[in-house]
Amino acid sequence: MELTAVDVRAWLAEDFGDGDLTSDAVVPEGTTAEAAILLKERGVVCGLEVVRAVFAELDPNVRFAALAADGDETEAEVARLEGDGRALLGGERLALNVLGRLSGIATLTRRYVNAVAGTGATILDTRKTTPGLRALEKYAVLCGGGTNHRLGLDDGILIKDNHLRLADSIRGAVDRAKATGIEVEVECDTLDQVREALDAGADMILLDNMSPVRLTEAVALSDGRAKLEASGGVTLDNVRAVAESGVDFVSIGALTHSARALDVSMEVA
Repeated sequence: MELTAVDVRAWLAEDFGDGDLTSDAVVPEGTTAEAAILLKERGVVCGLEVVRAVFAELDPNVRFAALAADGDETEAEVARLEGDGRALLGGERLALNVLGRLSGIATLTRRYVNAVAGTGATILDTRKTTPGLRALEKYAVLCGGGTNHRLGLDDGILIKDNHLRLADSIRGAVDRAKATGIEVEVECDTLDQVREALDAGADMILLDNMSPVRLTEAVALSDGRAKLEASGGVTLDNVRAVAESGVDFVSIGALTHSARALDVSMEVA
């Protein structure tokens, strides 16, 4: 995970504006304080280094002690802080927002990973991320045990339905894409499209919104000629059935666009 000081400064500037009016008015200058950061419900911790960076930007001398590691599943105190009181209060909301958001993604991902354990299927994320937070949100997926799919448009070729509407055929699109020397994935909605993609030499096929029965048929049709990714309409209730169809991957946009933030808090001693 990469986090630059510029990111933190921009986030803090959004929250501070012209200054923390409450802390400046109430907390005497130079006051030091200790605080505990708590995960108040069981979940997968993610984002502690971001929390450290937030408070360090406000108080370079802050003492930060992580009591858990990203990827740990717990319900407990996860970090302790000691530093300038105004800095701790000023950074509280930003730190908790990021920690709760990332831990929520990691926790939801872990639930999906556990749900398909033993099937051989890998849980993937998608590009359905919050603008500006993609790297962090995809890092959270990794902490939950998932696998990152494309990080961006420059990280692989995925020919989707709208691309095909502007191309002459699946074969034509695949031929042009394979000329780049990059692995080619094609989105298919029907078994006829799967056949066409296989005949065109697609390396990977995204099976979009197919039932477990149809996915099983696609797996048999492919017979190992291409890697298969199931996507669309996947929930915790049906993900195991999707995985048991024999697909190699299950991609879930909800990991990043619909994960609920975990309940986290900071308590000053």
